[in-house]
Amino acid sequence: MQIIIRKQVRQVVLGLCFFLSPERKRNCERWLRGREEARKLRHAGAVIVSFGKSGRTWLRVMISRYYQLTHDLGERSLMGFDNFHRRNAAIPSIFFTHDNYLSAYTGNVDSKSDFYDQKIILLVRNPRDVAVSQYFQWKYRMRKAKKTLNHYPEHGKEVAPFDFAMDPECGLPKIIEFMNLWADESPRMKDLLVVRYEDMRSSPIDTFRSIVEFLGGPADDAAVRRAVEYASVENMRKLEAENAFWLSGGRMKPGKKGDPNSFKVRRAKVDGYHDYFSPEEVKKIDELVRESLSPYFGYKTGA
Repeated sequence: MQIIIRKQVRQVVLGLCFFLSPERKRNCERWLRGREEARKLRHAGAVIVSFGKSGRTWLRVMISRYYQLTHDLGERSLMGFDNFHRRNAAIPSIFFTHDNYLSAYTGNVDSKSDFYDQKIILLVRNPRDVAVSQYFQWKYRMRKAKKTLNHYPEHGKEVAPFDFAMDPECGLPKIIEFMNLWADESPRMKDLLVVRYEDMRSSPIDTFRSIVEFLGGPADDAAVRRAVEYASVENMRKLEAENAFWLSGGRMKPGKKGDPNSFKVRRAKVDGYHDYFSPEEVKKIDELVRESLSPYFGYKTGA
């Protein structure tokens, strides 16, 4: 109910901004969203930060299933912020964020000082694969208003995958900027666990166990294994097709029924970006990453 009220208040405030210029309306909405993110950050037991399309939904399903198993909760809803915590105080409130709006409220654009004293899981993925997944998210799933809010190409526009990937507003340059700032700021974090998507794919049980322990373990090994199995790519596609998480809104359902490119869980392939670009385009993409991305995450020369 509180979530509904907050959304309604935001819509009322935005309605009062009707006569402002598009840019000022956009800034107003980003400020309002940032204020809500700041509230959640203050009350979070832990924070999971990632650039969009880095595997957050996959991790959310695993964490949700783990706590469902260990605290005897139903499986038809995903962890939001404090919905599980309100049902059982032993489960932490986890703030999942793409770190899109907080700085619009706090003004901390060039640092991550808002996060210094928090327990942070930073989920990262090869930025080349992120750029491709972002392209399909924009083309098949993203709402028109969200495209405007975050400076994506306008709704209905035809954009080639390579042009999208190289776009400084939404492609690799923006992803690299996000990752570099977090790399630079990582020594200032009080409690930080960096999780690579590729490690979740290659060693899911060990990687997820370390996440559970970081969140406040010790981990229940049987529940860890069952949660990882539940969140397999095949099962998540099946759950998405069946709209199994209907209680969680549109987060886990296809943008267009029957179109695999519109699924939230699309391919989950490591280094899959090669499949969408010519050899010359791949060369330019790899060169950009090699020259611009911090070595902190280990992605300069591959996954």
